[in-house]
Amino acid sequence: MAKPGRKLRADAQANRLKLMDAAKQVFGRGDERASLEAVAREAGVGIATLYRNFPTREDLYEAVYSREVDEMTDLAQALNDAPDPVAALRRWLHTLIDLVATKRGLVAGMAINAETMSSISMRMTQRLGHALDQLVAKGVARGKLRDNVS
Repeated sequence: MAKPGRKLRADAQANRLKLMDAAKQVFGRGDERASLEAVAREAGVGIATLYRNFPTREDLYEAVYSREVDEMTDLAQALNDAPDPVAALRRWLHTLIDLVATKRGLVAGMAINAETMSSISMRMTQRLGHALDQLVAKGVARGKLRDNVS
C-alpha cells in the first residue's frame, strides 16, 4: 500500500484503478464464490499487486465504495448549478439507487463483516447525506421544493 502523502507512480495508480473496477464487477455480481484471485485476473494483474494495494478485503471494499461516494458527491456539486433543481435532485437520486444496488452486491460477494460494514457505511452515509442536503437546499432556495423537505 502506498505510504500516506506519497503519490503513486502512473502505472501503480492505473493498476489500483483497474483493481477497483474489477472488484466492482466481480463482487457486484453477488457471487459468494468470487475470490480476490478472480479480481486480480479480471484486472489483468497478479495477486501480489492486489495485496500490495489492498492488504485486506475490507481495504478493497472501502476503496471501491469510497470512490463511488466521491463520484456521487462530485455529481451533486456539478448538479448544484443546474437550471432545474428538481430534475437535478431526481438524477442524483437515480444514480444513488444504482450505487446502493452495487454496494449490496459488493457486501454479499466480499463477505464483509457487520462491524466493518457499519463503520465504513457510517462515514460514507454522512458524505452522501451532505451532498443530498446541498441539492435539496438549492431546490428550496429556488422555490422548487417545499421548505419542509429534508
